[in-house]
Amino acid sequence: MSQEKYIEKVLQCFHIDKAKIVSTSLALHFKLRSRQAPFNDKEKDDMQHVPYASAVGSLMYAMVCTRPDIAHVVSVVSRFLSNPGIEHWKVVKWILRYLRGTSNLKLCFRIGKLVLCGYTNSDMARDVDSRKSTSGYLITFA
Repeated sequence: MSQEKYIEKVLQCFHIDKAKIVSTSLALHFKLRSRQAPFNDKEKDDMQHVPYASAVGSLMYAMVCTRPDIAHVVSVVSRFLSNPGIEHWKVVKWILRYLRGTSNLKLCFRIGKLVLCGYTNSDMARDVDSRKSTSGYLITFA
């Protein structure tokens, strides 16, 4: 299952179709906080013209259908949907640049040997607002 055409259409919509490709879905130099939300009228007015919610919605659709690799980063940027700042928008553009380089990835279902495989990862206090740790797991079968 592939969404290559959909991803290319989204990239064109947000003018990222010619942007430089990045190799990770979220770089370590991004540290998103709720304090990065706009706090004065000029910043709020500037963010009114940014299609943040639309871009995050497009990412969510791709994530749910065929791109589970961006699930974590989409959940991170969706935390700021009610009041995004310019730094949050930079992360959304970063994710779109990642999709530009990986738009040809797809889910493949094959017939063959059944293998159960599990992966786990954790991040100690990565959420800089609450200082909570994050852990996750992935189990694949077949």
